[in-house]
Amino acid sequence: MTAIPYAIRRSDRARRVRVSVEGDGAVEVVLPRGAPERAAREAVSELRPWIERRLRALRRAHAEVDRRPGTVPYLDETLQLIAQEGRTRVTRKGDQLLVPSAATAQGAALERWYRRQALKEIAPRLEQACRAAALPAPGRLSIRSQRTRWASCSPDGGMSFNWRLLLAPAAVLDYVIWHEVCHLEIADHSARFWARVAHHCPDHREHSRWLRRYGATLAL
Repeated sequence: MTAIPYAIRRSDRARRVRVSVEGDGAVEVVLPRGAPERAAREAVSELRPWIERRLRALRRAHAEVDRRPGTVPYLDETLQLIAQEGRTRVTRKGDQLLVPSAATAQGAALERWYRRQALKEIAPRLEQACRAAALPAPGRLSIRSQRTRWASCSPDGGMSFNWRLLLAPAAVLDYVIWHEVCHLEIADHSARFWARVAHHCPDHREHSRWLRRYGATLAL
């Protein structure tokens, strides 16, 4: 039986061993700081059936998304990457993104650009949704790179959104925004909450299914 390759990351916050399969198919094991390395090997062995199912699902999802080489998605658009020597920042010109030529610099620069764009795209959508729901705008909006969440709403009304949502269709981003706006009124996921989401976003189940199926492909 072929061994499953994995990387180990130690965390002071981890209280137990966690195994995740990233969007690129990489398997990561998070260990509490004092846990022995054999705990990672044992966890991967125990979870092998789940890991293999996850990897198969990822391959299917990537095949169905079928992103063309040298391009990146941006909401409902496809942008072509144009590498330029000496460039350090990403600049958009029409349907092209001018990016650094070095692969290591390119990835970091692209993420910085998407983070800036996420704030520009999400802020007005969020404000419009709050007005439509007759709710005050959130007091704080941040763009993050959450590992397990697309967005969150804090008890004081502050919101954070994952920049990778800009790699999804615009309707999916709008659904996530409505999801969080409804949390300004209803903190839980009760039937009342979902009724509120359905009122503002009738196709929310379709968009939620899209995220579950293709969310792991939203990576640069």
